[in-house]
Amino acid sequence: MSLKHPSDKPDAARPESVEPVTLSDRVNAVINPTADPSPDAASQANGLTDELAHESADDAGETDDAGETDDTGKAAGANAQSSETIGIFGARKDTFSARYHLTRRGKLRRLAQIAQIANKFDVVHGLTPVKMRLMLEALGPTFVKVGQILSMRSEILPQSFCDELSKLRADADPMPYSTVLQVLEDEYGRPVDEIFDHIDPTPLGSASLAQVHRAKLLTGEDVAIKVQRPGVRETMAQDVSIMRTIAGIATKTMRSAQVVDLSGVVEELWDTFESETDFLIETRNLAEFKRFCERYKYMDCPKPYPELCTEHVVVMDYVEGISVSHPDELLAAGYDLKEIGTKLVDNYATQVLDEGFFHADPHPGNIMVRGGRIVLLDLGMTGRLNAKTRSVLKDMIFAVAEQDSPKLADGLLRFAGAEADPEDYPALLADLDVIVKEFGTVDLAELDIAAMLTALTQMAQRHGIEVPSTVTTVGRALVTLEGLLDEFIPDVNMIQIISDHIASSTSKKDFAKDETKSLALESHQALHSLLAAANELKVASRMLTRGQLRVNMEMVGSQEPIHLLANMVNRLTMALIVVGLFIGSSIVYYAGIKPVIFGIPIVGFLGYVIAFILSVWIVFDIYFKGRDSKKR
Repeated sequence: MSLKHPSDKPDAARPESVEPVTLSDRVNAVINPTADPSPDAASQANGLTDELAHESADDAGETDDAGETDDTGKAAGANAQSSETIGIFGARKDTFSARYHLTRRGKLRRLAQIAQIANKFDVVHGLTPVKMRLMLEALGPTFVKVGQILSMRSEILPQSFCDELSKLRADADPMPYSTVLQVLEDEYGRPVDEIFDHIDPTPLGSASLAQVHRAKLLTGEDVAIKVQRPGVRETMAQDVSIMRTIAGIATKTMRSAQVVDLSGVVEELWDTFESETDFLIETRNLAEFKRFCERYKYMDCPKPYPELCTEHVVVMDYVEGISVSHPDELLAAGYDLKEIGTKLVDNYATQVLDEGFFHADPHPGNIMVRGGRIVLLDLGMTGRLNAKTRSVLKDMIFAVAEQDSPKLADGLLRFAGAEADPEDYPALLADLDVIVKEFGTVDLAELDIAAMLTALTQMAQRHGIEVPSTVTTVGRALVTLEGLLDEFIPDVNMIQIISDHIASSTSKKDFAKDETKSLALESHQALHSLLAAANELKVASRMLTRGQLRVNMEMVGSQEPIHLLANMVNRLTMALIVVGLFIGSSIVYYAGIKPVIFGIPIVGFLGYVIAFILSVWIVFDIYFKGRDSKKR
């Protein structure tokens, strides 16, 4: 690219014989570039486009060492500028299909592929738990994630299927090394050797979502690079679009028999995947968890390099340690397995119940021990609990231990918020009694918190109470952690450690402090509510004095008596009509008005017939409705 001197502008030497470019030509050249504009208009339009691109590139700061604008940044800037529109009826909507370049033909092709794989596993004649797991793995990352979510939803699938789906791991064939290099160059906009001194061609791990390679920076740090597979988000979006269509059809056709919110499950799936495919979120999670670990000498996580992290690439410290899935190696290295398990569970209880920010997938592959520290890897899946949810969770655990069904019901309703209004509160308490008898008869140290949360979630859904999805995430994480301990560190009682943690964290001093804060908050809310009520009363009295106040009153339980009264009035009205028809027809008969049929005037005959039909209808209506009321 050569830089032109200012004196080289085309307008400086324009011949007088050339006609000036009109405004309509310039506008047409921008709006309709496929038209055949005059050369001067086209050049000016191109200049305008270049100017927009340069402005966008300057704003983004995408310049090379020579001060020239990067071509990729210029194109992106032009696209960003052209995509922003205004209009009389508002800007064009950024639809899901347009954002991820989905087409009807592509969705049909993918649907045919799904049908082919489903047919291969003989779905029509039934699936065993193992066949279902293998089929989901064959269908790709979308359905692997579906299986992982369904493994915690026993209200949808039998428990045997949930247990098998919990074994799903997103392992996949490795990407070619050339693809990894191409993704890195596309993300950074410059050659890889300007950032990394060396990248190991052999991946450390390869999943359906991303692939990890060991590398060394030019500055000497030993790092791990997590590279997202090209097009994986678009593939997921295509599958989710198909699922949305299927869920919408199923919701409409099976509305009366539907127990599960299928559309909600699909949206939960998409939200989870969208956060997992944005590696900038994982970068922030690593940085936040690194700050959390600074308070604990025995906990750690990889340090991210934010300046090298993008939406599709994460660069973090390389961790070389011993996985907790190799207890023999840990023992050989001089570690105490019980100490590792105890510290791991106690710290996890701190994450969930005290901090409200926790690792949502603590499986063995994500936990290592290095230099006397427990290192948690892969923070792409995390969960967050606000203070209210953490407090309710603790109260519910003790409510079960104390066999207090009303307190447990209050906790569920606090989960659901102010809009919660169970239709049958006695039935809710009866179902909670069953859960209390199942889980509350054991000692708190033996309480299965994960199973209890699952049972409570299923029961709440039956009563229309929406439990926060983060509670389900906690249950799933606890099940994963409990499975890890049972398999590799069996001497550790997870429930005992968590219950001890709850008891120790609720000392009298802390309890008084929490109660003081709660009382202050509730007093603040009550005061504001009182002031709001006074203001509403002022408005109501003003409307009353002006004759503008109207009262809508509904008598609870009055619908059925009113309905019966309406039926009585209707029958009485019909009876009067029948009597009137009989009397009127008799008068016509004795008057002898012609024409006559069967010796009866036609008008009178029709009156008799209608009166007879209405009489029979009234008798049958009274008889059958009387039988129905007796049955009820």
